[in-house]
Amino acid sequence: MEKALKDRKPIGYVFIPGAGLDAQIWDRVAGELPAPCLTVDYPGRGTNNGGTSKLSLKDYCAHVKEQISSWDVEKFILVTHSLGGVLGLSIAAEMADRVAGFAAIGAVIPASGGSFTSAFPSGQRLLLPLMMRLFGTKPPEQAIRRGLCSDLTEEQADEIVRRFTPESIRVYTDRVEAASRLQVPSLYIKLGQDQELKPGLQDKMAENLGARVERLESGHLPMLSHPDELRQLLQKFGTSVSAAG
Repeated sequence: MEKALKDRKPIGYVFIPGAGLDAQIWDRVAGELPAPCLTVDYPGRGTNNGGTSKLSLKDYCAHVKEQISSWDVEKFILVTHSLGGVLGLSIAAEMADRVAGFAAIGAVIPASGGSFTSAFPSGQRLLLPLMMRLFGTKPPEQAIRRGLCSDLTEEQADEIVRRFTPESIRVYTDRVEAASRLQVPSLYIKLGQDQELKPGLQDKMAENLGARVERLESGHLPMLSHPDELRQLLQKFGTSVSAAG
């Protein structure tokens, strides 16, 4: 038994960001987790700065999956934030043999067969795609500061605004070809002060996922405002996933 535990390979964490954000958002959390960590990017970031406007949800998922496929960690927990929940469901289905757990941090989790926009109440569900087509997928600066950055320092908010990258409309409107309830342990970290995805709506997302819920009193970006508390929750979840085998 002791030899089996000793030979067991460590479970890693794969971090998927929210809309407009990049891998750097996770640095303060992933950098101090005592486990292998991979932070992935969406198309259009860094040296891969081509346009994303015509890309589908499948294109985004393929881009993320390619980064994970070349990682040499056998089993991992998917850690998803906001829009990343939608991609995470697809990745979990496509890489089921490697996914050991799923953690959603203020993440959008549509019901099975739904899209990002379908997860919202009917009024928003109709309005969001129209607004994106008219005005694009990058919100006005004040909306970013008020929603994403509500509990960040001014310096942190400035950096989020500067680095925010518009996404393809289709990543919001394409349907996820995967079930929302997974066959692995799942955790939903509910953000109690979130001004972007209200706590009541997060309850619905957690219900769709069928996840255990932990509450963190932060705004929409706890990886910046509450990195230590978030890291502790993820580490605790990782320990429970490892113990479950």
